[in-house]
Amino acid sequence: MSTYVVRFMKDVLGEYGRQIEVCQGMLEIDATDENEATERAKAKFCKDQALHHWSLHADRIQVRAADFPS
Repeated sequence: MSTYVVRFMKDVLGEYGRQIEVCQGMLEIDATDENEATERAKAKFCKDQALHHWSLHADRIQVRAADFPS
C-alpha cells in the first residue's frame, strides 16, 4: 500500500473580490491506488464533517502520492 495526501479544495472570494483557493481539509490515506485513496478520503471527510456528500464543503479533490524520505 502507498500513502496519499488528499486535499478538499474550494474556491471562495477573498480580499477585494478576488477568487482564492482554500483547503477545506487534508487527509493522509493508505490505499493501493489514487482511486481507492479518493474514495476512502471522501468517506472519512463526510464522516468527520457530518456531511451527506463531500461537495457540500469542497469544489474538487486533489490526490498526490506522499513524498516521504527513505
